[in-house]
Amino acid sequence: MNQNSQTPPEFQKKKNSINPKYIAGAAAFVVAAGACGFGGAMLANNMTGPSGVTINQQSGNSSTAAINDVSDIAAKCGPSVVEITTQGVASSGGLLQQYITQGAGSGVIMSEDGYIITNHHVIENATAVAVRTTDGQEYSAEIIGSDSQTDLAVLKINATGLSPATFGDSDSLEVGDAAIAIGNPLGELGGTVTTGIISALDRQITIGDTTMTLLQTDAAINPGNSGGGLFDASGNLIGIVNAKESSTGVEGLGFAIPINGAIDIINELIENGSVTSRPALNVSLYDYSGQSYYSQGNMEAGCYIVQVVEGGAADQAGLQVNDRIVKFDGQDITSSSEVKAILNEHKIGDTVTMVIERDGQQQEVNITLQSQSQQQ
Repeated sequence: MNQNSQTPPEFQKKKNSINPKYIAGAAAFVVAAGACGFGGAMLANNMTGPSGVTINQQSGNSSTAAINDVSDIAAKCGPSVVEITTQGVASSGGLLQQYITQGAGSGVIMSEDGYIITNHHVIENATAVAVRTTDGQEYSAEIIGSDSQTDLAVLKINATGLSPATFGDSDSLEVGDAAIAIGNPLGELGGTVTTGIISALDRQITIGDTTMTLLQTDAAINPGNSGGGLFDASGNLIGIVNAKESSTGVEGLGFAIPINGAIDIINELIENGSVTSRPALNVSLYDYSGQSYYSQGNMEAGCYIVQVVEGGAADQAGLQVNDRIVKFDGQDITSSSEVKAILNEHKIGDTVTMVIERDGQQQEVNITLQSQSQQQ
C-alpha cells in the first residue's frame, strides 16, 4: 500500500516540511555480520537470513556495565559506522528551474562485502549516493531496497574487508542501560561519539504520517546523526538513531529503531528490494483539513482515497477516488497514520470491514487485504 501523500487528482496537498515536531536527521542504520561487539559473556548467534547475509547477534543483555571510558567501544565500533552524502534534483516552477539538492547522514556496515543499512529518509529521492568509511575511502553506493514505513534502507558498495557491526539484543534492554551513539552530526563530523542511557522503551512516536515504536535515549543526537549506530556498553548494536525532538529546544530526547525489529525488514529489502510481507489496501491516501489551501466544495476533514490501484484490494472491494474513510476495522479514522496502524495489526488475506462516505452517504464494504507486491 502506498500510504505516502501524493497530489490528489482533484485537489492538491499543501506543501509541508517533514514533520513539525520530530526532525529525523539524515542518517543510517545497521544490520551486521562481523565483530564490532566485545566483552561480556553473551552467546553469539550467527543467523543467515533469506538474503544469504549472515548476521552476528549477541543474545541477552550485555549492557549493564557502567560506562566510565568508551574509548574501546569507539575504537572497535567506529569503523562500522560510515558517512553518507546524497544528491538529488528538485524543481521550482518547471524544468528550466531545476536545482541540485544535497544531503548528509550516517550508515552502519552490515557485511564485509559492502552491505550498509541507512534510513529511508536519508536516500529518499536521491539520484546519487556516496559512502565514506573511517579510513577515508569513498565509494559510490547502489540503493538495494528502501521502506518508508519503517524508515529503513539498504545500500551496497563495491568493497571487501569492511568492519561490520555485531547486533545486540534490543528486547533485553532496560531503562537506565548505557547507550553510545556514533554518527555524522551536521554531515561534517563523521565518527562523533556521544554517550547516555536508555531513557525509555517502546515509545510511540509519530514521524510524518507514520507511528513508530522506538527506543528513547539522552545521548546527544543532531541532524546527520540520525540512523547512526546506537550501541550498548559491550559495543553491540542495539538501535538505529532516526529522530530527535527539535521544536522546543529541549535536549536529551533522541530516538532509535530497535535492532531486533529491523532484522526481518532488512532481510526483505536485500532479497526483494521492498517489503512484501505487509498487508496493503493498494491505494494512496490524503489527509485533508479545513486549513488546507485547496478544497472542493464543503469537504469534511478526514482521510481520503486519492488513487486506487487497478485490480488491488480496494479496487476489488469497490472503493473509489474521493471516498472518505470513516471507520476501519471498527475504529474511527481521521488520518492515514491511523489506517497504517490498523493494517499493521493484520495479515495478508484478512478480511476487514471499512465504512466510507461517498456523495454524502455512508456505506460499509469488506476488503480482503493483499500484499504490497500486488500494487504494481
